[in-house]
Amino acid sequence: MRFKFDEKLQPIFQEVLSRNPGEAEFHQAVREVLETLGPVLAKYPEFADKKIIQRICEPERQIIFRVPWRDDKGEIHINRAFRVEFNSALGPYKGGLRFHPSVYLGIIKFLGFEQIFKNALTGLPIGGGKGGSDFDPKGKSDSEIESFCQSLMLELYRHLGEYTDVPAGDIGVGSREIGYLFGQYKRITNRYESGVFTGKGLGWGGSRARKEATGYGVVIFTQEMLKARGNSLEGKRVVVSGSGNVAIYAIEKAHELGATVIACSDSGGFIVDDSGIDLSLLKQIKEVERRRISVYTEFKKSARYIEGSSVWSIPCDVALPCATQNELTGRDAKLLLENGCLAVAEGANMPTTSEGIQIFQDANICFGPGKAANAGGVATSALEMQQNASRDSWSSEYTQKRLQEIMIDIHTSCYETADEFGAEGNYVLGANVAGFIRVARAMTAMGVI
Repeated sequence: MRFKFDEKLQPIFQEVLSRNPGEAEFHQAVREVLETLGPVLAKYPEFADKKIIQRICEPERQIIFRVPWRDDKGEIHINRAFRVEFNSALGPYKGGLRFHPSVYLGIIKFLGFEQIFKNALTGLPIGGGKGGSDFDPKGKSDSEIESFCQSLMLELYRHLGEYTDVPAGDIGVGSREIGYLFGQYKRITNRYESGVFTGKGLGWGGSRARKEATGYGVVIFTQEMLKARGNSLEGKRVVVSGSGNVAIYAIEKAHELGATVIACSDSGGFIVDDSGIDLSLLKQIKEVERRRISVYTEFKKSARYIEGSSVWSIPCDVALPCATQNELTGRDAKLLLENGCLAVAEGANMPTTSEGIQIFQDANICFGPGKAANAGGVATSALEMQQNASRDSWSSEYTQKRLQEIMIDIHTSCYETADEFGAEGNYVLGANVAGFIRVARAMTAMGVI
């Protein structure tokens, strides 16, 4: 079920378009939230009176700066970096840093906007923000990445703090990059402020299970969606896009819950292994050797590699898009349904196009939007912040227990909110509305700021 765009919201959306020209991903993210909020304004007219939606669509702060750095040959390069501190009604800005050539202001604003509602759904005291750079870490040496990170932090440090803005990793930013960034922050500020970054190494303030959290969380959410319909992941054939951190640990958790993941991908193509992806081999290739996924077939002769095609062409029961935005199109959605797909959960941020979402909703299959399904990563980041604040370190078992509780609570909140607003089973509406109401109430309480 999809609600008609409320007439009160149309001028607000047009204002977003005119104030933010050329930012297609941000426009898409705003539209997908606004078109679900009509029933909210009908029930809570005070949100319209106080212009909560207009305020929530405008970042509290946008920072853009240049990052000059030298490569190993002494040549100077100039990149552009961003930090969009979107909304702090619920806590300090919280969101990752993305290093990728595609990064521009519109990408960061879309990610930051999504982060507001995702973070609200966790029930933890964190606001929404995002950052990154058009720097490409692929093919760079460790010393070049260190040089870039240290240069970036010379500007970014002044905007951060455990009570102000807490970055983490994202595409192109893993524990190596977080280490260089945190080290430079510590050097500049002369403070060992562990809580200012999450995704740190275990030996210096990191949280156990943080690496696994996003992938584990999306599978837990998928299991809860299926359970709500009297089904489960047991015996299901699963296809995952991507082969990075989120995809790898989604595969691990899906196998643990009795499913068989038969395909995964990278930017070059995808592998199909009908007996189930060999997780230890995949980790060796991607996490240790940092090689292309095509190498998998050199070790597993029964597997096949398909170059330059869509992984969604492989018949499956469950699809988990875990790569990047708008990777699953309307055409892909139709193909998945024709091949019998029962459930889709987004492990990446906005990986399904608007047309794809519409097709899944019209077919009434389980569809878990990213702001709910992939909230496990930021939830565990918030748990890392708690541990840093209390100078504590929790066991992996305890952290995973908390992660599972949070993901189940997020599912319950989305499911019950959708039902309350007359859209049973519509997790898109449930996630948007539940997250929005929590932020809106906090904004209302704090006045016009």
